[in-house]
This record gives sequence, structure tokens and C-alpha cells, in this order.
Amino acid sequence: MSWWRDAVIYQVYPRSFADADGDGMGDFAGVRARLPYLADLGVDAIWFSPFYPSPMADGGYDVADYRGIDPRFGTLGDFDAMLAEAAQHDMRVIVDLVPNHCSSAHPAFQAALAAAPGSPEREMFLFRDGRADGPPNNWQSIFGGSAWTQVPDGQWYLHLFDSSQPDWNWHNPAVGAMFEDVIRFWLDRGVAGLRVDVAHGLYKDPLLPDAADPTPSDRPSAWYHRPELHDLYRGWRTVLDSYPADVFPGERTAVGEFWFDEPEGMLTYFVDGEMHQIFNFLPIATPWDAGAWRKTIDFSISAAGETSVVAPWVIGNHDVPRLVTRYGKPEFDVWGHPAPEDVDVELGGRRARALALLQLALPGSAYVYQGEELGLPEVLDLPDEVRDDPIFHRSKGERLGRDGCRVPLPWSGDAPPFGFSPDGAATWLPQPEDWKRRTVEVQLSDPTSTLRLYREAIRLRPSGPMRWLDAEPGVLAFARGDGFACLVNMGDAPVPLPAGHEVMLASGPVTDGLLPADTAAWLTA
Repeated sequence: MSWWRDAVIYQVYPRSFADADGDGMGDFAGVRARLPYLADLGVDAIWFSPFYPSPMADGGYDVADYRGIDPRFGTLGDFDAMLAEAAQHDMRVIVDLVPNHCSSAHPAFQAALAAAPGSPEREMFLFRDGRADGPPNNWQSIFGGSAWTQVPDGQWYLHLFDSSQPDWNWHNPAVGAMFEDVIRFWLDRGVAGLRVDVAHGLYKDPLLPDAADPTPSDRPSAWYHRPELHDLYRGWRTVLDSYPADVFPGERTAVGEFWFDEPEGMLTYFVDGEMHQIFNFLPIATPWDAGAWRKTIDFSISAAGETSVVAPWVIGNHDVPRLVTRYGKPEFDVWGHPAPEDVDVELGGRRARALALLQLALPGSAYVYQGEELGLPEVLDLPDEVRDDPIFHRSKGERLGRDGCRVPLPWSGDAPPFGFSPDGAATWLPQPEDWKRRTVEVQLSDPTSTLRLYREAIRLRPSGPMRWLDAEPGVLAFARGDGFACLVNMGDAPVPLPAGHEVMLASGPVTDGLLPADTAAWLTA
């Protein structure tokens, strides 16, 4: 049973979901207390961003121990208790695997620093001698600056991200063996699958040549989309397939975070016997335009071809500005951070609600980032002194980074911390005062809220094959099976709804048989 083919999976960023011990950071006890909320939302699984022991130089993606729980979040016992309780709510758990790099505090890297050049310890990573004028090559870090850092004995080590995140040497069989053990450790505990971070990375050209364009991009290169990945993922699939369906019916799964400069790059990974799922990030980059969305949907559905691989729909996550802000800006820009006064939050909110209905009406699985169901906007005006993202610090503030989409969730009350932490403890990133109208408590009592819209949409998700319907210019319209249609008005003016249909759910008010601009509706015959 391929449960993941049409599941709704909810991403939890552990530091920002719910805090039980009062330190201002989320933890597993907080997650356990909120599992009924996720069960009522109707999700099938929870994907946890990293919760491993970490110095938190990059929000936990700098892992110091792949087999443990950071004390900020609790213990392995707390994780196991959460896992068991999630199962009681019929929810599976997916954990984040970070195989491209670790923390500079990882014992293996500390051993490499203490060892001599050319030693087995250093061969776990990418240490090299420099050139006369500096590092071994001209590669640049994704977070800014050189991708190389020099150690006291003169050698340099590679880090495609921050200097606190040395890259593993995946051409060393010992690295692969270690990660297979890590995968088995979590599968043995009963997790349902893995989300693989930077899945298009890992292997680097052994020659480490200079790049014609040293600026990181997501095209095939000496550091991304290497052919060696296919053998690796076939091996991981064998491991996943060897585990019995002991907690839930259906196999364990893996979903890969593959980023591409061009959509066609995704086709490389639609291969039976490798990853079950390839994150579909095309919707994140699609502007508010019916033609652009139809192109994205057509390509995404056709990409899998005759394979068993799927491309789940992703419209937000912990790495991109929130949906409300992206679609409330004067000009669509995936990564831009405008001034707060330049964002029309009401417009962005209407479009975000419409896109929620679009995402949940499409065939296949959907990933929902925590807080999207509350219609939260990006927090753009965080003070510099509280910003945590290495992107902000390595760029000397020129790039704001990802903190604005990671602000802790508002649960209840009229003032921060909005029920996130007990006893009013300050959250690790400050929450805006105006979130008092966006709390879970407020939205549960409002039948027109974004939270109630998500709950109803997940409950009513359609099934059956999809086919496009004729529609007015600027409108997306498609059917699923018999008796269901989804219309999304991306134009500037109201359009008439087709006769003979009843509105079962809409993202905004629908009156006089007209679908307003920036609104979606689900119809029944």
C-alpha cells in the first residue's frame, strides 16, 4: 500500500511548533500536547525538520549526532512517546536526514581536525591542500563567501553551506556505511520514512575543478546532480523496502529535496527503485497567473510518466518566504523580502487561501508547512540582533535569510507568546503583536478562518483522475472523477460559475453565482 501517494503531510519545524518546558523553543512534549490539533486538521503524517543534537548554527541542519535528540527538544524517550501517540491518532512520522554535511562539532569532524592530512579521519570529509593564492578551487558557499575554510595545519575543508557545516566525502565507502546505519536506526524505531536534505548534492567531482561560474546554482555541476546519486538511492530503497509494515499498512518511504534550475532537471530522478517521492517545488516559483499554473500542473503530472514515483505538491516550507507575503507583493519574487509596507497582506491572504484549495484538489500528495493553515505572513521586520540564519550573517545583512518563516506559532491569547510557551516565556524569535487575530484559538471559533478552510478541505479532498475544463480567461478549472470541479479565479474580475453546480467549499465569499477574483471554489454536480 503506497500510503504516501495521496497523503497530506504536515511539516513541523521543531523549534517553532509548541514549547512545553518554558525555554521559548519548541520540543517533543509540546508536539505531543498538540497532536490532537494535527489529528483534527486531518493530516496523514508529520515530517519533522532536524531535531538532532546540534549547535544550531543552521537551525539544526548542522547535525552533531544523527542518532540522538537535542536536549532542547527532549530525549529519545520523548521522541518514542510522541511516535507512539502519533500512531494512536493514525499519523505517521517522517524524519529529516541530512547527508550532505554535518556540524563541525560532530565527533567525526573533530577527529578529522585532530588527525594528520591524508588520514582515514580526514578522508571522511573533503580536506585538500590549497593553492599558492588561497583555497583549492573557486567554489562559493550557498550562504555567501568561499566554500572553503582553512585549518591550522594549512589544509582546507569544503562546505557548500556554512563553515560550521563540513561536507561529507561520499566517495568514501565509510560514509555510506555510516548513513545506512543511521537510516536503520530510525526505521527500527518505527518512523515511516525519510525526507532527504540536499538530495541533489552529496557527491562532488573528485577532481574538484574550478567552476566557470563559481556561484552556487541548482544546475548539474561538479557539486550537484552527479550520476553517482542513482546507485546510492537504489541502495537506500533496498533498505526501506526491507522493513515490514508493522505499525501501519504500507511501505516506508523516502522523499528527496531536489532543487533544479530548469523544471526538466526533475525528470532525472523519476526512476523506479530509487526515491518514492521527488518534492515538486515548481508551485513555489509559479506566479499568480492561470497560464503559468496550468503549465506547472501539466508538467508536474506528466513528469512521472509510467514510473511509480510521485511529485508531491509543495507551496511552502521552512526555506522560502511565506505564501501570504509571496503573493501579496507588487511583483512576484520567490526569494525577495520587501519592506512590510510594500506587502498587501489582505491580497496575499486571499490568494494563499485560494492556493490551499488548489493544492488540496490536485491529484497526489500535498505537503503543508506549519502555519500555512493559519494564513501567517512572513515576519519581515525582525530586529537584526535576533536573526539566527547564517545567510543573514554571512551576507552581512544583505540577505535577510529564512528567519521570517520560522517564527513560533501563535496558539492562543492576546499577546506574545500566544500560548506557545508556558508562563509567558519569550519565544526564541519574537512574534508580531498583530498575530493575536491569527491564533489557533481565534480561528477555531471563526467558521470563515483559514484554519477552518484547511480542515474542511482536507476532510473533503477529492479523488479520481483529473481533466481540464473549459473556463474564462484567467481561470483554472478542472474536474476530479465524477461530480467534482475546482475553479480558481486568477483574473481581475468576477466570473460566472457554471450552471448546475453547487459550491461545496470556497476560499472567499461567493454570491450571485459569481466567483470573485483571487478566489477558489470546489463545486459538486
